[in-house]
Amino acid sequence: MSRGDALRRLAAHEARWLTGLWWWVARRRIGVGAGERALPYAAGQAAMVYGLTFVCVVETVGLHVMLAGAPVARWVLLAVDVYTVLMMLGFQASAVTRPHVLGAQGLLLRDGARREIRIPLQRIASVGHDLRFSEKREEGVLHMAVGGQTSVTVELAEPVVAVRLLGRREVVRTVRFHADDARGAVAAVRAAVTAAAGSGPRVGEAAIRG
Repeated sequence: MSRGDALRRLAAHEARWLTGLWWWVARRRIGVGAGERALPYAAGQAAMVYGLTFVCVVETVGLHVMLAGAPVARWVLLAVDVYTVLMMLGFQASAVTRPHVLGAQGLLLRDGARREIRIPLQRIASVGHDLRFSEKREEGVLHMAVGGQTSVTVELAEPVVAVRLLGRREVVRTVRFHADDARGAVAAVRAAVTAAAGSGPRVGEAAIRG
């Protein structure tokens, strides 16, 4: 990937989390259509994000007072610190306003403003509640952890392509992600897969796990 492509992707990412702040204040969600079900995941990281944001705010105030005799450094650091606080809040806002989405045709999994992957329901072989903490990188496995953990594992009958923030593409056969209500998410995905397949007993037997 060229440097220009990388910069464009980073700029798009920044625009998404800034937009997320606005939608967060407006208490609205992005990309959840009529008849689709949102599967939230932001609660798993909320305590960590708010804790780090509080530390950043305290540091900002402290440095601003300490650098009273150096006005240039004081205001430069203030700008940097304010941007950092906004970025932390934007990280949470993006997760809140961009939940996973389950529709009649597919499962859209999102990692805040950073990336998303759409999985057609026909490609889902099984889905189960599967609580795991951060693991080593595995070939063909996509981890979309929140707070260092995943709680749902989706096995695919056919692979899909996932694109990372800077454009790297990888073929994925297993996706592990987090949902605040993991068991509810699993039940909803199983029901959607069954409905899409039009053969409840066969798909149900293949999908029951955990």
